Amino acid sequence: MSTDYRLLVKNIKQLVCVCNNGEKFLLREDMKKLAVYENASLVIGKDGLIKAVGPADTIHTQFLNATFETVIDASGHCVLPGLVDPHTHPVWVGERVHEFAMKLAGATYMEIHQTGGGIHFTVEHTRNASEEELYASFKNRLHRMLKAGTTLVECKTGYGLNLETEVKMLKVIERAHRELDIGISSTYCGAHAVPKGKTAEEAADEIIAYHLPKLKEMMLNGEVHIDNIDVFYEKGVFEQKPTKEILKAGKNCGLQINFHGDEFYPMNSAELGTELGALAISHLEEITDEGIAAMAAAKCCGVLLPTTAYILRLKHPRARDMLDAGMIIALGSDFNPNAYCFSMAIVMHMACVNMKMTMNEALAAATINAAFSLGKSDMHGSLEVGKQGDLIILSSPRWEHLIYQYGCHHELIKYVITKGKVVYENEGITGY
Repeated sequence: MSTDYRLLVKNIKQLVCVCNNGEKFLLREDMKKLAVYENASLVIGKDGLIKAVGPADTIHTQFLNATFETVIDASGHCVLPGLVDPHTHPVWVGERVHEFAMKLAGATYMEIHQTGGGIHFTVEHTRNASEEELYASFKNRLHRMLKAGTTLVECKTGYGLNLETEVKMLKVIERAHRELDIGISSTYCGAHAVPKGKTAEEAADEIIAYHLPKLKEMMLNGEVHIDNIDVFYEKGVFEQKPTKEILKAGKNCGLQINFHGDEFYPMNSAELGTELGALAISHLEEITDEGIAAMAAAKCCGVLLPTTAYILRLKHPRARDMLDAGMIIALGSDFNPNAYCFSMAIVMHMACVNMKMTMNEALAAATINAAFSLGKSDMHGSLEVGKQGDLIILSSPRWEHLIYQYGCHHELIKYVITKGKVVYENEGITGY
């Protein structure tokens, strides 16, 4: 056994592993009792993987002669898995703060969209931006997410709608994946809106005939890595036929299906997704009972976005009905120019208050289940031996403070660690 390790976190008051039996996701009953240890320690190797988790005395004895690059004494502190944000739109220029005022005055999302605002406003600015401009703003957003405890984030394109700009966005995501400390799952979302001057059918034909073959070529050449394909499946945007064609074509290119559905209108997204073998479907504010049953049976993950329902004054997704039916539930921030939220701690709080989830359910949904929705729960989402050493250390002795203290994550998160390396240390904490 090696005697040289990257990190020892010792004397942890409360170590929240979430899982301890290799679970890929947790359902309602499993969420009631998360894997939590009192007075524990954790070891991460030089390969960035967790080597040991257990009682502090046991770890001390087991690694008595070991050396560590970094040792953190977490006495009185709490350790959790790094948070996972499975739904974001972070690559763009062209903020829409002016539209927030319009929404407060009563304008709906689709009314703004149909008059050339919303996505189209951001598309125009993103098309005109240089790759360096995009990367600079994207890098800043990822850093803010990391400081808020997110160590793995899904990042979508979708503010290009033409091949040139979509490729530019994917290159920006790829650069961040290679250069930054945060984990990234990349999503092609060229069908985020119907480009001006085209029908949905024409846009779908272009995506299938030109976009996807080019992206497949770039993936084979190692220029970009793309994990998922997404479509905004919505009435008046991409309806069933073009959505189905795009998702099938993406799946044939080796991409996981992970799409927007049932946000404003009931579109039978669950039935379409389960037919196509979707890994996850996001939003689901308007899902039917039949859709819930179909997703539960297919183990298709529902990614719920409480920030979006809040900012747009929509009815909230039926989290309790979904959990009771045996659905896999994840939580995401939906960070974008319309829902400007970097913090999964705030997302969890909103899920508890507005969607009636328990704190245990919210934490599982923002860690192991969020990782499952991206096909990454084998290495992310819990603190178990063999998994990637991504974690956060709180200044509080109980993990629930991360959800309870609404909007105060910046005073709670002492360290953010990825692959056993401290990537953020908050030296300004005054207490929990």
